[in-house]
Amino acid sequence: MQHFLIVSLLAILGSAAALAQDIRYISDTQYIPVRSGAGNEFRIIHRGIPSGTRLTVSRESEDGTWAEITTDGGTTGWVRSQYLMSSVPAKVLVDSARSRAEQLTEENASLTEELNQLKAVRGELENSIESADGTLQAVTEELAQLKQISGRSLELDAENRRLVEDVENLRAQADMLSAENQRLQENLRSSAFIDGALAVLLGVVITLVVPRLWPKRRRNDGWA
Repeated sequence: MQHFLIVSLLAILGSAAALAQDIRYISDTQYIPVRSGAGNEFRIIHRGIPSGTRLTVSRESEDGTWAEITTDGGTTGWVRSQYLMSSVPAKVLVDSARSRAEQLTEENASLTEELNQLKAVRGELENSIESADGTLQAVTEELAQLKQISGRSLELDAENRRLVEDVENLRAQADMLSAENQRLQENLRSSAFIDGALAVLLGVVITLVVPRLWPKRRRNDGWA
């Protein structure tokens, strides 16, 4: 429990210390040397911090001439307070704005190029759509023609079936007539045969019977 209280107290003190830190920036001067102490007599531990570098001021000397700083990169030392400012230097802002403007210009050029490519693709798509519409119209017309041809084919098929049935019926009728003709011819031949046979029989009868029907003549033998 005591350990937890100690840790909590240290965290609170650390937060308070962090809130007490003063954020500053190197002024427009190009490079500021960092010394190991608050005076020119102290050795230089860093050759120069460029303008616009963000610093954390931990404390200042008694006369306010020097300030102990820590960079975001971890460099700690003393610099003259006259080179520190509370806001971002105008040069840094201008350079940042110029860099941002160049970046936006490049992005704008890239977007313009993409827009031109999209316009070209759109033109190709419109041409493809027009071509597809023409093809669709042609296919629709061909399909309508095929439907007409198909309908006519169905009609012709039905007509052909009807004609085939008529031909089959006519063939059956022709076969029936042929059989009837053959039967009649056979009947005629049988009738002619019977008539001939009757005629022959009648001739035989006449030859055998008629002479018997005539009276015999008496012979004149001279004894009368």
